[in-house]
Amino acid sequence: MPMTVRKFSLPEIFFGRESLKYAGGCARILGAERVFLVSDSGLEKAGWVEKVFEILETEKLDWFYYSDIVANPRDFQIQKGARLYQEQGCDVVMALGGGSPMDAAKGIALVASNGGTVHDYEGANRIQRPLPPMVFIPSTAGSGSDISQFAIITDVRRCVKMSIISRTLVPNISIIDPLILGTKPRDLIISSAIDAFSHAVESYISRIAFPFTEVQSLKAIDLIIRYLPRALKEPCPDVLEQLAIASTAAAMAFSNASLGMDHALAHSLGGMLDVVHGLVHSVLLPPVMRYNLPACEEKLADIGRIILGKRRRTSRSTALAGIEKLEENFASLKIATRLRDIVSDRSTLPQVCKTASRDACLLTNPRSADWEQMLEMCEEAW
Repeated sequence: MPMTVRKFSLPEIFFGRESLKYAGGCARILGAERVFLVSDSGLEKAGWVEKVFEILETEKLDWFYYSDIVANPRDFQIQKGARLYQEQGCDVVMALGGGSPMDAAKGIALVASNGGTVHDYEGANRIQRPLPPMVFIPSTAGSGSDISQFAIITDVRRCVKMSIISRTLVPNISIIDPLILGTKPRDLIISSAIDAFSHAVESYISRIAFPFTEVQSLKAIDLIIRYLPRALKEPCPDVLEQLAIASTAAAMAFSNASLGMDHALAHSLGGMLDVVHGLVHSVLLPPVMRYNLPACEEKLADIGRIILGKRRRTSRSTALAGIEKLEENFASLKIATRLRDIVSDRSTLPQVCKTASRDACLLTNPRSADWEQMLEMCEEAW
């Protein structure tokens, strides 16, 4: 039976050490005269924002710098940024950072070009007009926002992380310079890599995965299993480069195959309780994988083989042993492995699950689940 027609969307990618130096030239090629640069205080302190200023200056480009962004970027920060983009007469959006600055930059570009508020575009394919050209420079090997068709923005009034999904959210150019990762602390390397790992797992078992995405998913899983432990012992450029490749491969996969229940719950926890996104996956990904096992046993066995380095006698035993080993790996990193480690009030879990049941990522989870089934899983993870 022939495969249905699928599309595979990507930005133009500049990958490699010192590729950051091309940021100004890329903006110039896209027609920039005044760049709207979005980043955060952490990258200011590390010196990378000033480096980008110097690069833009070399290209004789003006810029306006916006850093009023927090983790889980807020809707009002997007509205403010869009207003400033227009008032400052900017023509290209550039983002330097992890998922928060990049998602914020997408929201700003969206509202500045399409009008209204960012809430108007929640869901899939609701953007009518083209966005300004976008050049994104990821500073972590995790979020994949520089590759993806997703933007995740917190609606403060509803305490919900909105998923906005559209091909128009894919940046024109992604500049991935592994040298930027060298200034990242240990905890951020871990949380980013686990986020990318979850992207790879959920996109591989997604209902709409296909060969172009599956090969990227498996490559990312393999690289993270092999190189994350090495990065924590010796975060040298060679090793960090492999994590950057893994993150990019995982982003290529999930941008085109979407995600699943783990991310639906992560979005809900982030929106309601402001939980850091990367901390959720070490808690919920293993139980989500177990829940999904009846619907995708062979695929979870593929993942188990990579984690274990070998296959067991049956697909089911390989999958289960792989999940158990993954839990051991997470525990060895000294990070959260129980839900009580990141959520203080157990009574919020029913509402967390009800909100997650409306998340777009749940549509592509391989096994259907209602909020009560998700609650049972969260209770087991408590």
